[in-house]
Amino acid sequence: MDTTDRITLTGVRAFGYHGVYPDEKREGQEFVVDAALSLSLRRAAETDDVVDTVHYGELAERLVAVVEGEPVDLIETLAQRLADAALDDVRVDAVTITVHKPQAPIAVPFGDVAVTITRGRA
Repeated sequence: MDTTDRITLTGVRAFGYHGVYPDEKREGQEFVVDAALSLSLRRAAETDDVVDTVHYGELAERLVAVVEGEPVDLIETLAQRLADAALDDVRVDAVTITVHKPQAPIAVPFGDVAVTITRGRA
């Protein structure tokens, strides 16, 4: 199995209502998602057919739907939901998801806050 192959999608932006504080759930904010899928791309390379790979446009739409979906308190929980959405495709062996929260309620200047998780098939 060629699980060293990867499809990487970075900087997917979506508006969601996730956070611990009431104003985060009320006003919402932008989240940025990076996804790196580990899977075999051998068949897709041989056939040159999009049906033999994970369509990254469709993946981006699924990720946006999760971010725009049911609010959660923690971006850790959001990252898990995003990983689950990527692993819904049986061709994906593992996924690394990073959720960036650039407008996090932090009282000091900062560039970014993010959570990264890696999940694979059991």
